[in-house]
Amino acid sequence: MSQPATQTNPRPMPLRRRVKAATRRLRELGSIASALVSTGHPYMAQIVPMRRCNLACTYCNEYDDHSKPVPLDEMLRRIDDLGRLGTSVITISGGEPLLHPELDQIIARIRKTGAIAGMITNGYLLNAERIQRLNKAGLDHMQISIDNVMPDDVSKKSLKVLDQRLIWLAEHADFHVNINSVVGGGIANPQDAYTVSTRALGLGFSSTIGIIHDGDGQLKPLGEKERSVWDAVRKLTRRSYSRFNHFQEAIANGQTNDWRCRAGGRYLYVCENGLVHYCSQQRGFPAKPLREYTTADVKREFLTEKTCSPNCTISCVHQVSYIDHWRSPQTSTTSPGAPHGHGELVQIQ
Repeated sequence: MSQPATQTNPRPMPLRRRVKAATRRLRELGSIASALVSTGHPYMAQIVPMRRCNLACTYCNEYDDHSKPVPLDEMLRRIDDLGRLGTSVITISGGEPLLHPELDQIIARIRKTGAIAGMITNGYLLNAERIQRLNKAGLDHMQISIDNVMPDDVSKKSLKVLDQRLIWLAEHADFHVNINSVVGGGIANPQDAYTVSTRALGLGFSSTIGIIHDGDGQLKPLGEKERSVWDAVRKLTRRSYSRFNHFQEAIANGQTNDWRCRAGGRYLYVCENGLVHYCSQQRGFPAKPLREYTTADVKREFLTEKTCSPNCTISCVHQVSYIDHWRSPQTSTTSPGAPHGHGELVQIQ
């Protein structure tokens, strides 16, 4: 590695990036204000331009090794449909989104709708030229999860492989970069999460830590060593939103959460087939084509309790739902994963 992995003093940010960061923050504050005023639109949508990935992490159930990219015209229509619904943040995921040959045009279309453009990537395909193209396309946020220091049979998303990509990001990216380290899910050396986080902070990125969920996105409590590392990483910086996240705290303790999941309303997961699902771990519910999804669907799902929520580990859904924790008790319930592939909808008296 070109720099010590334990460095935590962040690099100074150039003036150009400070201006861009301030402008981005104002847009984000505006999106939150809009969400507080009205509950009739999604706050975040996660959209998949292709299911194929160039890696095969053993804990992941969100990829294959053969899918073709969604055609550009279809992706642009889906982005416009999310814009029609008033979506504030559109995050591209996969699979591996950098494999899509027209990704830059997809990002530009997101920005054209007025939404904040994000991407979740494994980072393998990044280089200086690719980062400059993402700047030009208008990317606002990038998240990379790094699972270990050295690649192993569980995951190749290692600091050893990705460190040069992180240096290029520190030198060239005008967008915000978050590095997410992980514990749980068979990761052999929990201490690696601490090394990854300190390296990220030293390069001037934000850093978070997550718990790898099981195959259904459900609770998998931490062991003693994992919990120790979890606590140490969260003490590194106040920039980590998970430091204050009681949702993840309960998961680390092996406890359930009492919260109002707004998936299907505030948060949409749009798969490569253009269907809206609650999240990546509940594909099949409600599985309605995005082109047919309406404000009425958003409002119905906003008020629908999901029985999988107490054991859920999908922090992005919780973060989005947190905007509305204080209001609108849910008046119906559905059970994703019920027999015959359909959730049972029950009205609560």
